[in-house]
Amino acid sequence: MSDHPATPPGNTRALAPHLALCFGIAAVSSGSIFARFAQAEAPSLTVAAFRLSLAALLLLPVAWVRHRRELLDLPARDWGWLLASGIFLAIHFATWISSLEYTSVASSVALVSTTPLWVALFSWLVLRERLKPPLVLGLALALCGSVFISFAEARSAISARPFLGNALALAGALAVSGYWLIGRRMRRALALVPYVTVVYGSAALALLAAAVVSGQRLTGFTPATYGWFLLLALLPQLLGHSSFNWALGHLPAAYVAIATLGEPIGAALLAFFLLNETPSPLKAVAAVLIMAGIYLALERKPAEPASR
Repeated sequence: MSDHPATPPGNTRALAPHLALCFGIAAVSSGSIFARFAQAEAPSLTVAAFRLSLAALLLLPVAWVRHRRELLDLPARDWGWLLASGIFLAIHFATWISSLEYTSVASSVALVSTTPLWVALFSWLVLRERLKPPLVLGLALALCGSVFISFAEARSAISARPFLGNALALAGALAVSGYWLIGRRMRRALALVPYVTVVYGSAALALLAAAVVSGQRLTGFTPATYGWFLLLALLPQLLGHSSFNWALGHLPAAYVAIATLGEPIGAALLAFFLLNETPSPLKAVAAVLIMAGIYLALERKPAEPASR
């Protein structure tokens, strides 16, 4: 996909961001599965640090060769926004990946997917983006589905502290809201590759520092675990999150965030086939609500930012 926001004619222009969102949902759905496999040997902060570090390292040569001047010309204020976005992203992955130690994949992903609620509220308060009725109704349906999944999973959690895992997942949702909102602001003026390189890189440095301070080891893992780290960096991070960031250059932050509510369904399906986490009838109903909410919200033309 193009690095800068493209301007193709007609329906193609409207369709491209939606396709990017669909691709992003499919890619990020694998993140919780890869993280769970990596956690068999590696601590959670280490898993998060490797995910962001490898992604940033893979992007760095492209960003330096093709976008060096763009980065060097960035004003100090924009650098501050990028670093803040990275900190929010680091907190998101630190809390969300840690939540997978205490609760099931479906419950964790469902709660972290309440992000659109916070993004919608903050978009209205900070970015002045209007929330039209179809978007609000779709958001309500999708969030109800996420809550139903959480209640269902609380009965069959993987540890004795499922509510700690749920709290960590919710903290991850709050943190990533700041990441999406800053991304909406910065992607209007900055190309995709330099934006995600700086944000992923600053998040990686924060996570590495947190892992060192907390005494979590960063080396000595088996080749399989390093393989899970690499898959986390390539599929859910570089392909998934970067697709969402590209869409942020074309669509309101709340609109992009609500599309990510498709992740609980994809993650639950993968958990069923790969981790033997069997969905209950309540989860099936919740999945229908989530999909109905996404369809209702994304079928309508997104609201344009209000004039300031």
